[in-house]
Amino acid sequence: MTEGKKEDNIEKIKLYDTSKTKVFDSTQKSRISDIAEALKELRKQDKRKFNQSVDLIINLREFDVKKQSINIFVNLPYKVKEVKVGAFLEKKNKLVNTITQQEFGKFKDKKEMKNLLKDYDVFIANAKLMPAVATSFGRILGPAGKMPSPQLGIISDESEANIKKTIEKFEKVIKIKTKEPSIKVAIGKESMKDEEIIENAKSVFKLVLNSLPKNRENLRNIMIKFSMTKPIKIDIK
Repeated sequence: MTEGKKEDNIEKIKLYDTSKTKVFDSTQKSRISDIAEALKELRKQDKRKFNQSVDLIINLREFDVKKQSINIFVNLPYKVKEVKVGAFLEKKNKLVNTITQQEFGKFKDKKEMKNLLKDYDVFIANAKLMPAVATSFGRILGPAGKMPSPQLGIISDESEANIKKTIEKFEKVIKIKTKEPSIKVAIGKESMKDEEIIENAKSVFKLVLNSLPKNRENLRNIMIKFSMTKPIKIDIK
């Protein structure tokens, strides 16, 4: 084989070698994929019987979780999840399962409270009712991370338009809170278009990057994967 042909073959080495190690060394720049290339490789893997999540993994370095913790909400361009929404409102609303203040008393029963926690992913609350909501439900919803917050869930207007907007926001918002020097978040489903996944990934990356004390110096590497695949290292610009 001539030297020219050897060089050609080297250039054609695949980013993702399923026969050997699943993730190449990030120091080899030619083998780092952009998101579009990575998604193409992930879609070549064996299909699963469910709609896999698309996970973005941002590994950090020189980052002290205790001193430099990140706690942010990211508004994504595209819907990333289905959510079961409950609401604490002054009156019943047809768009959402509603608990009025007159009904708070029945949740003194532990079984009813546990069912409430199990039945809903998130909650909306009228700002006027928040003191009563905190008293009646705070001890259960708080530790579960499901209490309505000023950033997401507390409303002053119970109109259908505002409630619909709030529900849609829940479907496009993810919370990122660092507990270790590695961030893993679901940014979509494999059934989504690649362009939508890419835009969601860029939105997450941009906000995380701006939240890091040393910006790109705090980045070890970035990866993307489906639920049941190995991750692929990527480069986001």
